[in-house]
Amino acid sequence: MRRMWPLTVRGTGALALAVGCFILAGELGVVELMYIGVLLLAMLAAAASSLYVVRRSDRVTRSLSPDVVAVGRNALVTARIGVRTALASPPGVWRDTVPDSLGGRAEGVFPALGSGLRAGERVVEISYEVTGMRRGVHSVGPLSVTSTDPFGLARRSTVFGEQTKITVAPAVTDLPPLTDYAGEAGGTLHTTTNQLGQGADNLVARPYVSGDSMRRIHWRASAHQGSLMVRQEEQESTPEATVVLDRGVVRWAAEALRAPGADPGFEIAVAAAVSALTRLTHDGYAVEVVDTDGTELAERIDGGDMTEVERVVNQFATLTARRGDQLPQLAHLFAGVMTGPVVLVVGRFDPADADAVAPIPHHSTMPILFAVAPRGDALERAVEAGWHVARIDPDADLSVAWASAAERGVSDVLG
Repeated sequence: MRRMWPLTVRGTGALALAVGCFILAGELGVVELMYIGVLLLAMLAAAASSLYVVRRSDRVTRSLSPDVVAVGRNALVTARIGVRTALASPPGVWRDTVPDSLGGRAEGVFPALGSGLRAGERVVEISYEVTGMRRGVHSVGPLSVTSTDPFGLARRSTVFGEQTKITVAPAVTDLPPLTDYAGEAGGTLHTTTNQLGQGADNLVARPYVSGDSMRRIHWRASAHQGSLMVRQEEQESTPEATVVLDRGVVRWAAEALRAPGADPGFEIAVAAAVSALTRLTHDGYAVEVVDTDGTELAERIDGGDMTEVERVVNQFATLTARRGDQLPQLAHLFAGVMTGPVVLVVGRFDPADADAVAPIPHHSTMPILFAVAPRGDALERAVEAGWHVARIDPDADLSVAWASAAERGVSDVLG
């Protein structure tokens, strides 16, 4: 932090006047001017010394409400500053360091404090609002408090080095339910709610055998057993859904690999994935969130478990792209499987990619494809294969894209 000049405008003027008095006293031989100069310097020294005697602050802690802020949402930051002061201190100005990824003005008036010889440490509480501007984990701080002496001649800035991590989660858009489109999604909230909990209780994991779909791999059971295990087919008809987010960096800007929030295209894709997850879970589907190579991005979420959805959304605050490109092999994950809605979110989408994922709609009751950067006639080919498609960009309205794709089968949403 830039070092602050210790004198105010008034104090700087007093210093200049003292120097002028010394010069004139030597030139004119007026001894009284020398006394005035010494008096001014003594006042400045006393003013500066009082600031170091008056206040000694030891710590600062911050809290956030809510604990995680979403992109585009506001949160209240409350900072508590522990202060020890031997003498009464005048008011000052506080300023907290807020990064560009968190919008907000963090400054205000620091209150005057009375003598604290017997009171010990006192806590000054300040608060301000921040807005989530970019997904990721960001640091707030350090905080500085600038005080002046009672005569306004000198000032001192105290910097508290503590920083607080603030998590900015992806924005979740409220999407309309697929049950509005009768016969398309393969299940309703009413029938699903009556079955919630049955599938999870009767789920049996068995060893993987050749020919089993990779999508049926039970990763948690595999970790316990030390070998691949697959989910045994449930006896109940609990509706299932799958959200696929293509993280292959070849389909995004290179920045998407380095840090969350760096590529606007990847950000709208993440927002689309978590919004679809929220909608489908709310409607009673048991939802899996996977990458195009079959890697689970979150454990299977039971229908209606919105607490788990919130945890996954917060977990996606640090999600980035990865090396590789597995989209052409995605269809193998659904081979021999019939499932409910499948939501595929991709970046660059070529005609060859449309041909590669063409088999998937035959295994889904509602295949929806979001493409951030479609090329050529890729979307048209996807529609011919049975996909309900939408083109989205960072300024797109996801709820309109979702509704249009589900209702008409093709949508080109740009704003």
